[in-house]
Amino acid sequence: MLLGVVFLLSGQTLAGSVEVVIRDAVTGQRRTNVTVLPKQALPEVQGSALSPAQIRTLAEDIKVDTLSELLVASAIAVGVMVLFACVVGWWVAGRVLRPLHTITSRARGMSAGNIHERLALTGPDDELRALADTFDDMLDRLDRAFTSQARFVANASHELRTPLAVERALIQVRLADGSPDDPAAVRAELLAANHRLERLLEGLLLLARGDHGLPERHPVDLAAVATRVVSEALANPPTGAPEVRGEVRARSLVVAGDEVLLAQLVDNLVRNAMLYNIPGGWFTVTVDDRCTVSNSGPVISQDTVDGLFEPFRRGAGDRLAGRGGAGLGLAIVRSIAEAHDGTVTAAARPDGGLEVAVTLPTP
Repeated sequence: MLLGVVFLLSGQTLAGSVEVVIRDAVTGQRRTNVTVLPKQALPEVQGSALSPAQIRTLAEDIKVDTLSELLVASAIAVGVMVLFACVVGWWVAGRVLRPLHTITSRARGMSAGNIHERLALTGPDDELRALADTFDDMLDRLDRAFTSQARFVANASHELRTPLAVERALIQVRLADGSPDDPAAVRAELLAANHRLERLLEGLLLLARGDHGLPERHPVDLAAVATRVVSEALANPPTGAPEVRGEVRARSLVVAGDEVLLAQLVDNLVRNAMLYNIPGGWFTVTVDDRCTVSNSGPVISQDTVDGLFEPFRRGAGDRLAGRGGAGLGLAIVRSIAEAHDGTVTAAARPDGGLEVAVTLPTP
């Protein structure tokens, strides 16, 4: 309809322009020596020639008739062209917008149950094809997010069920008779299960906080944070970690972010480097244009490194997994780095251990 209106206005402008041109040609101040008129238009003249007044009257009548016919013909032509333009425009618009209707109908039918389906629109590589491809890419990201969320919920349920099952077994079995043989051992086991549950919940809260982004950002000296975190970790090593030596090589690096979360990021990297290590091993924290944590340890396959950033994914075998980790350390690191618009990469060292590098934007 918009195209029809535009065409109507254009047609009227064209007809008006033609009418002005013809009117100027007919009524303009132009002198002609010869005027040709049809005989049937002449009145009966007997014995005298036409007077100038009669000639002007005849010319005026011819001019009026010509302009009237021109306006009628132009109006009919414009009307026909408008009707034709509307019909053709309707057909062309329907044909062009048909893929858009397909996208709309399929998008309305999308839900969590069929999010694996794709539009897979075919046709020319135009704007609508680009829109459909963008929609498919968005569905791919949502599908991965839903799959990851479902796996996360399943793993979290499993991890939370384990300490609760231990506590329930201790209460029902060891304390069933009201006089356990070794109440101190039962109390220690209950406390250990409770501490594991507490660490798990703290990790989940940190992970959720990192996923929600940062409401405010402030300049933070990452070198000072790393130095403080390493000192505290060496003074209070994680439970079950072997005895290792640590070193900090830092120069001032100011980044924009949340100091508490950045301290948690470095702390997770340092404690992972201490926990998943070998007796007498080492770890190094280097801060220059980024923060890099390297450590000795068992040999890790590069194919499994990327999976270590998934929640509840533990590395270095079940023996090391039993040292108290909940499998959330590197997942929290990645979440905090992404909340700061940064990136985190990891690489297996050829002689054993891991090297994790975090790059954060400066203010």
